[in-house]
Amino acid sequence: QLPLESIQVVLEELRKNGNLEWLDKNKTSFLIMWRRPEEWGKLIYQWVLKNGLTNSVFTLYELASGDDTEDEEFHGLDEAMLLRALQALQQEHKAEIITLDDGRGVKFF
Repeated sequence: QLPLESIQVVLEELRKNGNLEWLDKNKTSFLIMWRRPEEWGKLIYQWVLKNGLTNSVFTLYELASGDDTEDEEFHGLDEAMLLRALQALQQEHKAEIITLDDGRGVKFF
């Protein structure tokens, strides 16, 4: 068991590295991320480039659960984290999140 102060130091270090986000103002609930959204975005975009899929549109389901991504590290990624990864790519002008008839999708550039 670690003293509370030591736990707080570890959590703060994770936050500084971008692997932890506080979910409330009182810092009693948090999300620990194995990879930051930007890192997931990079993996997704590498897959896009490797497969020549720029200018292609995918649903979020296809990316996270489709047969084409079955062997990729991002396969099965939680939708909220997937969206954050795609938002990071959107900020880099590598993708655009779009609304489709049956949900959300993404177009890669």
